[in-house]
Amino acid sequence: MYLASVSRPASATNRTKAVKVASNVFALGTVSLVTDVSSEMVTAILPLYLVAGLGLGPAVFGLVDGLYTGATALLRLAGGYLADRAQRRKLVAGLGYGISAVAKAALLAAGSSLPGIGAAIVADRAGKGLRTAPRDALITLSTPPEGLGRAFGVHRAMDSAGAFAGPLVALAVLAASGQAFDAVFVVSGCIAAIGVLILITFVRDPRPTRTPRSPHASHDEPAPRGPHSPRDDLASHRQASRDGPASPDELAPPAPVTATKPVDLRQAAALLRDVRLRALLAGAVLLGLSTIGDGFVYLLLQRREDIATGWFPLLAVGTSLAYLVLAVPLGALADRAGRTRVFLGGYAALLTVYLILATRWSGPGALVTVLLLYGIFYAATDGVLMAVAGPLLPPELRTTGLALIQTGQALAYLVSSVLFGLAWQWFGAAGAIRATVAAATLTLAGSAALLLRTRRAAA
Repeated sequence: MYLASVSRPASATNRTKAVKVASNVFALGTVSLVTDVSSEMVTAILPLYLVAGLGLGPAVFGLVDGLYTGATALLRLAGGYLADRAQRRKLVAGLGYGISAVAKAALLAAGSSLPGIGAAIVADRAGKGLRTAPRDALITLSTPPEGLGRAFGVHRAMDSAGAFAGPLVALAVLAASGQAFDAVFVVSGCIAAIGVLILITFVRDPRPTRTPRSPHASHDEPAPRGPHSPRDDLASHRQASRDGPASPDELAPPAPVTATKPVDLRQAAALLRDVRLRALLAGAVLLGLSTIGDGFVYLLLQRREDIATGWFPLLAVGTSLAYLVLAVPLGALADRAGRTRVFLGGYAALLTVYLILATRWSGPGALVTVLLLYGIFYAATDGVLMAVAGPLLPPELRTTGLALIQTGQALAYLVSSVLFGLAWQWFGAAGAIRATVAAATLTLAGSAALLLRTRRAAA
């Protein structure tokens, strides 16, 4: 299953070094790389296409930008639950990738019709909503808990490589087609179809294996969620005494994928009984409420630095390059130093981005600093959040639990994008970004207090 054998080191200092990245993670990373080339081709030109090409105001763009991520938030949760219930995570993920590929053709058909563009965006995000949680669940089910930060770092690095290449491909297509946006949509759809074929061919869905149940276990109780038996707890403490203290983010041991009766809504709802998961969900939602979209950040940079229209997609390239370089190192750091700390550090980098945008600092130094910090934000939060949540969830409900976290963040992001667009419309760009700085400061402080206190209690 792994590219190299996984040994179990005897000390906490080298525990993460011997964990190899699963071949399934590389296959999923390849799918994400190809798909992100397709997605970022559209994302890189969409803000300019809507604002400069169609003449949308900030409030309308905020609504469209929010729809791009948050409108299908509940579909994430439904897709995660269905993937767990059917135990067909690859199938659900493949359906999501396929819908997104078809949506690129819908953008071409929509032309300049705002309702048509909105429908195509919702369809594209519906596909993303379906595929994200099953894909991340496949990563967690293919990786031991102590290596999740590194595994997600590798996957997100490959993903960001596609995000880095996408805007460059879009620039090349625009140059070759005489600045025709339709040509970008056509090429994007073809590349997305290649990603679906790679998923079908190379990605494996870990199949459940039958394990005998205890004769004393109730048929109605859910599958075990972790080391809850006294014997397992005693063994864990004995191992801890030999290996040294483990990070509180790595409390859950590796759990095999076992065949169980299909999960039901009662079991899914029971996930929220875990105080650690509730705290993580609350913290993620709070932070999402103060996060504005990439399009707004890049539009603010373009106006401040007076960047020519043809160079606008390169802003996303700069962010993706920083993300690509830092995803694996920050993922490995999260495994060693604590995933919650790295996650919160990423939002501190985002707050610094907003602070810079709220000042008068401009020029190449400001531009490079913003793009670097923005890349750090994504590298320290995107996969790390899933690595924090994964060990808290039982394997049979892994997709549902991850989708729950993603749904909360997506809904929060929808609200924040709409509010920022309205604030820009009413108070101007300077007033809107100052309000965002204040909101981000409060939510970061509140989330840090909540998550770190829960983390210490779990330890």
